[in-house]
Amino acid sequence: MAEVTLGLFDLALSNLISPPILFFALGLVASLIRSDLAIPEAVAKSLSIYLIMAIGFKGGVEMAGASLSDAAMAIGAGVLISFALPFVSYGLLRATSRTGRIDAAAIAAHYGSISIVTFIAASDAGQAMSLAAAGFMVAVAAAMEAPAIFSGLMLAGKQPGQSNRDLIREVAVNGSIILLVGAFFIGWATGEGGQAVVAPFFNDIFRGVLCLFLLDMGLVAGRGLMRHTGELRLPVILHGLYMPLIGAVVGLAAAWMLGLDPGTGALLMTLSASASYIAVPAAMRLALPKAKPAISLTLSLGITFPFNLIFGIPLYFAAARTVLG
Repeated sequence: MAEVTLGLFDLALSNLISPPILFFALGLVASLIRSDLAIPEAVAKSLSIYLIMAIGFKGGVEMAGASLSDAAMAIGAGVLISFALPFVSYGLLRATSRTGRIDAAAIAAHYGSISIVTFIAASDAGQAMSLAAAGFMVAVAAAMEAPAIFSGLMLAGKQPGQSNRDLIREVAVNGSIILLVGAFFIGWATGEGGQAVVAPFFNDIFRGVLCLFLLDMGLVAGRGLMRHTGELRLPVILHGLYMPLIGAVVGLAAAWMLGLDPGTGALLMTLSASASYIAVPAAMRLALPKAKPAISLTLSLGITFPFNLIFGIPLYFAAARTVLG
């Protein structure tokens, strides 16, 4: 027990003092003290495009040598987790807070989907700890983006004037999903030969770009917390802290049943524990116009995202190493 506690402490400490996490903290502090530090929107968008493309491509290269049967089982598990978690989130929100049905459904959808930046940070942490995950986890991440959106809509009920066709199209052609899946298949098709050609771009500068992007995420999270603090009641804030842990336990159980290695299992836990702040907000804006995005977006980006980044990822890797190692 003492060895497990010490290992968890070492993991947490190494994650806390890593450059990406420290740059996120810098951005958060800069926002809270009302600094004029800012990343231009065009630059921030370019950084996100690069990160999604890089992680997709590198995952595809890894997939070229992976087992298709293992990938299919992991993708299936990811889809089921993404579809089921919103029902857990919705039930807990309705039982513990005064959150209305529409807002609770919108929040729940965020907690079934995934944060690709949290996934990238966990992948980077796993490589640093020599616990790299299987390449097919990029495909799992892509598959877990959309099912939660449909769960959220089921929980909210049919909305007046809503077109299911428009919603399905909006989800299917979402830019982050298209780029992630497309880069994954390009990496899969070109393999290690293709990776060698673009290694300076996708490998050498990856962590530096991640630091810059997380600096911007810290700025965004800090501004959201300052603007919408009054709308986040204590039961809702607590939801943003315990829901990731529930998702992580579900992900760990799935990883154990699938027989995944610790690195891959930790990444499945991270996906299950994360909350979307890109794909789901865009879909909810179209499908549930009466939902208050200030609550769900601030909860996922301002509370759950930093919790996972600072405390969650080390905890998930420690748990995966203990249970799956």
